[in-house]
Amino acid sequence: MSPNPRQILLLQAVQAQGSVMLDDLAAKLGVTLQTMRRDVQRLADEGLLTRFHGGVRVPSSTTENIAHQQRENLHAAGKARIARAVAAEVPNDCSLILNIGTTTEAIAKALLQHSGLRVITNNLNVAIILSANPRCEVIVAGGVLRGRDRGVVGEAAIDFIRQFKVDIALIGISGIEADGSLRDYDFREVKVSQAIIAHAREVWLAADHSKFNRPAMVEVAQLAQIDRLFTDAPIPEPFPALLAEAQVRCHIAA
Repeated sequence: MSPNPRQILLLQAVQAQGSVMLDDLAAKLGVTLQTMRRDVQRLADEGLLTRFHGGVRVPSSTTENIAHQQRENLHAAGKARIARAVAAEVPNDCSLILNIGTTTEAIAKALLQHSGLRVITNNLNVAIILSANPRCEVIVAGGVLRGRDRGVVGEAAIDFIRQFKVDIALIGISGIEADGSLRDYDFREVKVSQAIIAHAREVWLAADHSKFNRPAMVEVAQLAQIDRLFTDAPIPEPFPALLAEAQVRCHIAA
C-alpha cells in the first residue's frame, strides 16, 4: 500500500501522540468521521495502525516494551505535566515507593524541592535523581539489575519491599486495558510492582494518555486497587465509567 498524503498526515499524527481518538483526528485533518474511519481501517488492514474502541494507536507488541531512551522521549511534555501534578499533591515528611518507569523518573525530578521524604525504590534512575536532594532519604531495593533501564527486579527485591508500609506508592504502568486491568511486560517487574501496591496505604498511578488501550502481556493489578490516577489528557472511553465504578480519583494535568 502507498498511503495518500492525507493518510500520511494521519500516520504522523498518531505516531506523534501514540494513541488518538477518531473524533480528534477527523477534526485535526479537517475530514468527516466517515472518511477518517475508512482511512484508519485501510491503514489497520496493512498493519500500520491498531484500532480500539473510538480511537487508534501505533501497533505495539504485547510481550516487549520499547527501549528506555525511546520511552524517555515519548510524550515527555505530558509526563512532565503529570509529574508536576503528582508533586503538588505529595506532602513533605511522608514515605513513598516509586517503581520502574520513565514517568516515575519524571516524578522524582519534580520532587527535588520536597523535604523530609523517605523514598524506597527499585529504580536506580529514581535513586540517582533524588540523591541530589539532601532533604530526602533514599532506600534502594536489592536484587537483579536490568542493564537496559536500571530497574531492580527478582525475589530479593520483593522480599525487601515487604519489610515496609509506606504512605504512598507512586507507580507507572505500560498499559491500561478496557477490562480495567493494569498491565506490563516483564513478569519479574510485575511481581515487584504487586508487592509495592500491597505495601502502601495509598496507590497513585501516573499514566500518560498513550497508556490507555495499550496491550501488554502480564496483569499487574485492577483499577479498583488504585486510589488516584494522574494523566495528561481527557480520559477516553470506556475508562471514565470504569474509573467511577472503581472510585478512583482522577487528576488531569493541564
